[in-house]
Amino acid sequence: MKTLVVGWFSFQGCNVTAGDLMARDITCEWLDNAGYSYDVALAPPFVNGVDWRSVDPNIYSHVVFVCGPFPCNRGTTKFIQHFSNCRLIGLDLSMIEPINLWNPFDVLLERDSSVNSRPDITFLSRQSKVPVIGVILVHPQGEYGKKGRHNVANEAINRLIASREMVVVPIDTGLDPNKTNLRTAAEVESLMARMDIVVTTRLHGTVLALKNGIPVIVIDAISGGAKVLNQAKTIGWPIAFSIDNLLDEDLQKAFEYCLTEDARVKAGKCRDQAIKLVEEIRDEFISALNTVNSSNSRVWSEKALKQYKLSSNKWLKLKDEVIAMRYRITGSLKIWIFKKLFKSY
Repeated sequence: MKTLVVGWFSFQGCNVTAGDLMARDITCEWLDNAGYSYDVALAPPFVNGVDWRSVDPNIYSHVVFVCGPFPCNRGTTKFIQHFSNCRLIGLDLSMIEPINLWNPFDVLLERDSSVNSRPDITFLSRQSKVPVIGVILVHPQGEYGKKGRHNVANEAINRLIASREMVVVPIDTGLDPNKTNLRTAAEVESLMARMDIVVTTRLHGTVLALKNGIPVIVIDAISGGAKVLNQAKTIGWPIAFSIDNLLDEDLQKAFEYCLTEDARVKAGKCRDQAIKLVEEIRDEFISALNTVNSSNSRVWSEKALKQYKLSSNKWLKLKDEVIAMRYRITGSLKIWIFKKLFKSY
């Protein structure tokens, strides 16, 4: 005879929690260690279990309902009646009604009830920890024109995320507005500093990750490479990809590397090297302020000015067309309203 393990994971649409699944796994572990065979009742979206409604209750000697509140209602009483010939055990339950009024179990090892309280059994859970990944994506950058391949980069990142178990934390470095409810630069950096890995298409996603010693997978979404790839090369960070030759297998290898201690050491070295270079920039900046007379190094290229003028004229023309269209629509609406009012009289 077998034991059937049941919980709210056995009922569809019952707001199953991580704790429910942990308690289920602990119960199964206890049964394994004690040498008992068992089935687990599962309902979608969970798979590879039995449906408690359709199984023959006579094949089970014991039925264990594990974890969560256990009120007296139509669903629980139907379950109890279906397995009335089995030995019923309630494990890690919160009994809603006083148990002197309702206790359908032959053995009740409740988490809490009107007469008793115990620690939740998930204290014994030995869940493996998965990496926590900060994902920082740049918005489409119109200034790069047709070179921008942001969708390709985002799709590659989504495939990487889907390929394995990980906790994904979207982080927006923009503050006006911020899509992830971060309000200050300090909040952005503090969140990033707690990641195991950062995956980013943003320059400051790269910089702030390495500044805090966090290994980062850098993807430049601009064909041919632009500021993101240049920044990674400048500070010596090797895990940086051009969108032009981005392969899923390379991202997988980069992910594995970024989980290593070697990657953290390398991130720290890149940070230290970058700080030295920035200190040199600081010195040059102060020197420039202290210099009264300096040679003029400004460049005013006729070609660049012409290109800018053409671009400006193009956008101004488009803007004028939009404004004109708006007035045409507004004018037509006024005429329509006037006709309606006139007819009503």
